[in-house]
This record gives sequence, structure tokens and C-alpha cells, in this order.
Amino acid sequence: MSGFKSNKKIAIVGAGLGGAAAAALLQQAGYKVDVYEQAQSFNRLGAGIHIGPNVMKIFRRLGMEDKLNLMSSHPDFWFSRDGRTGEYMSRIPLGEFAKKEYGASYITVHRGDLHAMQIDAIQDGTMHFGKGLEAIDDGGDDVLLTFSDGTTARADIVIGADGINSKIREVLLGPEQPTYSGWVAHRALITGEQLAKHNMTFEPCVKWWSEDRHMMVYYTTGKRDEYYYVTGVPQPELDFEGSFVQSSQEEMYEAFEGYHPTVQALIDSTESVTRWALKNRNPLPLWSRGRLVMLGDACHPMKPHMAQGACMAIEDAAMLLRCFDEVGLEDYETAFDLYESNRKERASRVQRVSNANTWLKEQEDPSWVYDYDVYAVSLKSETLA
Repeated sequence: MSGFKSNKKIAIVGAGLGGAAAAALLQQAGYKVDVYEQAQSFNRLGAGIHIGPNVMKIFRRLGMEDKLNLMSSHPDFWFSRDGRTGEYMSRIPLGEFAKKEYGASYITVHRGDLHAMQIDAIQDGTMHFGKGLEAIDDGGDDVLLTFSDGTTARADIVIGADGINSKIREVLLGPEQPTYSGWVAHRALITGEQLAKHNMTFEPCVKWWSEDRHMMVYYTTGKRDEYYYVTGVPQPELDFEGSFVQSSQEEMYEAFEGYHPTVQALIDSTESVTRWALKNRNPLPLWSRGRLVMLGDACHPMKPHMAQGACMAIEDAAMLLRCFDEVGLEDYETAFDLYESNRKERASRVQRVSNANTWLKEQEDPSWVYDYDVYAVSLKSETLA
């Protein structure tokens, strides 16, 4: 096909942050890509998200960096503070330091605003909503995808970007529910008007810690008119089904009794809060087989405690493109092996640290995460030796 790098068709299942990044990157590079998303339409879902310099460098390639910088909050530090006394446990420099040392900004932004920008970057006519994947058949010559609306599609390569409950993962490794971690996360957005009622300083990016729980708080807009918190609280037995339930101020006061007055002010300002089950999986034995390959939470889900889950999915997307460019789509199995060889160690390390919930609690050098450049690292593989 004229204008395309290859006449091979790539199907991406799932249009979350990782899937949308993969689509835009692959299309920009000249590949034929269609995206299949089970949601009926795009919505401004979720709440806050951190994007480190490691991923801002990828958005630079997509032409999104400047717009993202304008719409987001740019914290000068990641502060860790004792939840009860307020004592500072770490001050990790970001802001101008991040630009100079790591080569790009560190931002916090509303996940939905970032996601909308990513969806807009996907070529017209290639984004298909209402496509819940029912079945997938890798027949050897190509892959047949069957969707819940009765339609089908064929592709030469299928990228599973369909999250922790990935249908692609199930096809490759069999049905297995993710495991409940024993922790829940409360999530709430607070308006600037609510904060203004309190004569207090609310820092742009701060994590409040105690022995067994925490609250991470940050702005999600450049105007700083929206402040977001997400918690990690132990709950041995899960008492609800589905991803989340409504929570309450009362539940928050109970969970953070004795915490610093700033935290109490945040709870006082909370109008709506949800409680989410934190689930994960053990590292998977494989990330691909045949014409199917996975990225992001489909192959390495993690707790959100390091603020790098979506970043790892977007790094995966960029590395997968590098591997396709390196060996070509005809030799897709070699490309998949190369991709896993160059992602598994890093993604697994981030997964371990995130699940341990120790990241930046004390003063440390985060450069192994933030200074990483997926385009600059040398590709390592026996197949290229």
C-alpha cells in the first residue's frame, strides 16, 4: 500500500494511555493501525496522573510536549512528609532541575485531559469504539478478532493494551483472576474554591506517610484549580465487587484519624470520593506468542504507588515501535523477543519498587527512572549480536 511502511495490518486492543500512545507512534511512523476499544465513547475518566521526563521525551516525538506543558502543573519538588507530624522525610527536586538533569519536565495532569489529547492524535477512521473483544483466533496466517457487537476484524499483528483484565493475556496464558493486594485506594478531586476556604499552604506534589498507609496529593492543571488525592490503605478483606465503590468523608476521617491538619483540611474539602481495589499479578512467563503481544498493565500491572504505571505502558509502546523498525513486521516474532528483552528488566524493577511502596519516601536519586530515554538506550539481544 502506498504511503505505508508495510502492508501488514496492526490491531491494538484497548485505547487507554498505553494503547493510544502505541497507535499514535506507529501511525506516525507509517504503519497501518486500527484501535478497538470496548467503551462506547471517550469520557474524561480517572483523575490525576504523573508524567515523568522519561515519558515527556516520548510525547516530544508525538508533538504533544508543549501543549502538555501548558495544561499541566509543574511541581518543583516531590515532598514526602510524616503523616502525623508533617516532618519532611524527603525533598526530591523536580521543576527546572528535572528539565536540566533529565532533559524534560516532570508534570502532574488530569488523566482525562492527557487521554483526550492522545485520542485526538490517532488518525481519523482508525479508532473504533464499542468493540469489546469476545474471542481471538491466531490462525497462523493472520488473527481473527470477534467483538461483542457481532463484528469481526482481521489483522497481521495484535497488540494487547487491554489492561489488568486483558483478554489477550487470557488467550496466551489461560483465565486467571488478578489477585487482590490487600490495599484499597481512595480517590478524590477537590476544587480550588474548596481549598480557598482553608488558610493553608497546599503543596503542588506531596505524599503523606505513616506506618501502614499514605495519601498522595497534587494539582492536575496548570491553573491549579483542581487538587487530587489518592490513598493507599490496608483492607484485608474486599467488601465490594467491581473496580470501585463510593466512599465518604466519614470513611476518610476514620482512615486518616490523627493525621496532620493539612490532611484533615483535604478531607473536609472532599465532596465526592471513591474507593478502589488495588489488584496485581505476578510477573508473567511471556509477553507474546505467535502474532499476539502485550504491553502495559496487560503484562506488568503494578500498584500506583510509584506513579509510573502508565509511564511504563507508554515506554513499552515506544520500544515496540523501535523493535518493529529494527527487524520489520515480517519477522514479528524476532521483534517481539527484542521488545521483551529490552523492557522486561526495567518494567519488572519498577513493578517491584511500586508494589513495595518505598519510592521517594526517603531522600534518593530517581535518575534511573526519570533520566531514561527509550530512544537513546542501545537495543540488546542475542538475535542482533
